[in-house]
Amino acid sequence: MTAESGFRTLPYADAQAQGLDWAEMSRHRHTIHALVDVDVTETRRAIHRRRRSAGAPLSFTSLLLACYSRAIAAQPEVQSIRRGRSQVVVFEDVDVAVVVEHDLNGARVPLAHVIREANLKTPFEIDAEIRAAAGEPAPYARALRWAPLWLRVPGRVRRALLARFLADPHRRRRYTGTAAVTAVSMFGRGTGWGVPYISHSICLTVGGIGHRPGIAPDGSIAARDFVCLTLSVDHDVVNGAPLARFLSRFRDSIEKATVLSE
Repeated sequence: MTAESGFRTLPYADAQAQGLDWAEMSRHRHTIHALVDVDVTETRRAIHRRRRSAGAPLSFTSLLLACYSRAIAAQPEVQSIRRGRSQVVVFEDVDVAVVVEHDLNGARVPLAHVIREANLKTPFEIDAEIRAAAGEPAPYARALRWAPLWLRVPGRVRRALLARFLADPHRRRRYTGTAAVTAVSMFGRGTGWGVPYISHSICLTVGGIGHRPGIAPDGSIAARDFVCLTLSVDHDVVNGAPLARFLSRFRDSIEKATVLSE
């Protein structure tokens, strides 16, 4: 093998370049992260039972999305969007942005899909919507065709225009949703947390699931399944006390899997 062999040169994806703008813009947020783990042993068993009885697919991530959106709806101030220096807009319904891979010019590119009113949908409905979105054409395909021209604009100008366009909270909700979830199967097996950059007031990063000793429902010590979750919020609009209350409600909802009985 020569020094010039053993590698490939691929084009840099326009969608990836656009993502750098979002990452750069997030640097100005005052973000706080809460790294937690939740015992999901009984939750996963409940999902398997419900999946068999319903005869329909249901992912663990879809259940988390249902729990997450309902916990936000119970405390909507955690998804507030700031308007100017003196106002905050609080939305009642929860529109959750999730990442769905699409085939774009022969490459698998992650693009955002917004689940509207996720707090009113069952885990099965959320799961079906995500699966359907993965099989649909890439969203904003017409706009993506203009991406090479758009990326010729200097980065500072692009980000200034994007920030101005999304300054209106209602427009931001329309295009990006009010909350975000990143499911990181990249961790594979075992525990692992992700610490993301955030473009929303609240973002959930789902990490790995690991096994370790824990307390079973009968009080004994046994091997249990724990999922690693990172909850990230914009401290400019969300304070620590509301975050703690949200986390308590969210954890309880996951462990009891109450959304499966709705």
